[in-house]
Amino acid sequence: MKSSSFKVQCYILVPAIFAGFTAMAALLTYQLMRNPTLLLSGMRWPVTATGTVLVGTAFLTGSLIIWLLLRPVELFMHEAERFVQRTDSSPETVKDNSMRSFRNMAPITHMLERVTEVLGNVEARSIFPNIIAPSQSMRAVLGLILKIAPTDSTVLLLGESGTGKELIARNIHALSKRSDKPFVAINCAGIPEGLLESELFGHEKGAFTGAYARKTGKFEAAEGGTVFLDEIADMPMVTQAKILRALQEREIERVGGMRPIKTDIRIIAATNKDLSDMVAKGYFREDLYFRIDVLSIRLPPLRERSEDIPLLATHLLRQVNPDASISPKALAALTAYYWPGNIRELKNVIESAAALAGNEIEPHHLSVSTMGNGGFLAVSEDIEAQNLDQRLNAIEKGMILEALNRCGGIQVRAAELLGIKERSLWHRIAKHHIDVAAFRHPQENLHAQPKPQTL
Repeated sequence: MKSSSFKVQCYILVPAIFAGFTAMAALLTYQLMRNPTLLLSGMRWPVTATGTVLVGTAFLTGSLIIWLLLRPVELFMHEAERFVQRTDSSPETVKDNSMRSFRNMAPITHMLERVTEVLGNVEARSIFPNIIAPSQSMRAVLGLILKIAPTDSTVLLLGESGTGKELIARNIHALSKRSDKPFVAINCAGIPEGLLESELFGHEKGAFTGAYARKTGKFEAAEGGTVFLDEIADMPMVTQAKILRALQEREIERVGGMRPIKTDIRIIAATNKDLSDMVAKGYFREDLYFRIDVLSIRLPPLRERSEDIPLLATHLLRQVNPDASISPKALAALTAYYWPGNIRELKNVIESAAALAGNEIEPHHLSVSTMGNGGFLAVSEDIEAQNLDQRLNAIEKGMILEALNRCGGIQVRAAELLGIKERSLWHRIAKHHIDVAAFRHPQENLHAQPKPQTL
């Protein structure tokens, strides 16, 4: 109540003060214009004194108002620095860093960006508790999910194998209007061609040899909900035509059936292949491609979101051996590796290393392919296509990630460990799109999530 009253008084008091100054200045000007001889008579000093008092009072009042306006910003910057950096430095060092931050705009801008990223991570964890993805590229994906989930439009998920397309599809369904209805996932590549149509649309009794009873298909089972067609590029051309009819007409026919069945479902398709190239080569129907490519989301491979690896690796290790940990050098090797198999490959490497290691995973516990040159440069068939600049960037990024991991995300200490200035580290972090918040107390962040999946 007192705070609200103070605000109301300020809203009235500040304009009243300046209105009074203006009125006094206008009155003094009026008197001087009416009787110019005042300055030549004995009234010269009183007039000068009055003007001086007005100017001095206006200056002091303006300074006070500016201080009142900027003081909360200064306090915010101070608290933001403590919140983001969580440094254990001495009070003198903290005070010196704070003063240095206020003397130039670059650190202030950097700090505000860090605050925004931290708050963005907190919001992402609250909305997507089953996803570990603090990187900027994945936060962009999560932002798209929030936009398209409430709609009924068909979604096409693009990405390499192992990037978590089904988990994204389940989150789209969970945030949609159909969340209380079934979610049915179908692996189009895992069902034989002769059985795929029956699995999708069902069949009538006696439709073919072995059809001893009527079977309800996946589309009917998902009525009102979502059907996830994984690896849709491997679907036979004949089935593609029937999928197209189901999307356009909102109806299906069971194998051996004589009447259409109305359906109300949402389609989410996924593939790790280039559908446009398959259309050009005649391996995929063009009309179906345009029908499913209404809203598309590209999931970045793990090598493009390497700042997620510390959290992912820690979480995967905790599932296998809660008492084990990963050494900084091993984590640097994992971070710099190319990961052609993405999260699925990371999971296998962690499980293998946990079986070989004791309480801490070292680089020699990892498979040879992830070791690379000195633990930083990945060795794989694809790495040979990288030029010198790309390899140097990989080495630089790996060293920065290792330093941040060892320092718990405290950039001042990481800069000292790397032997560079803090400003230089900020620029390199921005260049490599590294999310420093991912290195701050990952165990506490993971414990707060209800069994997050690895994405």
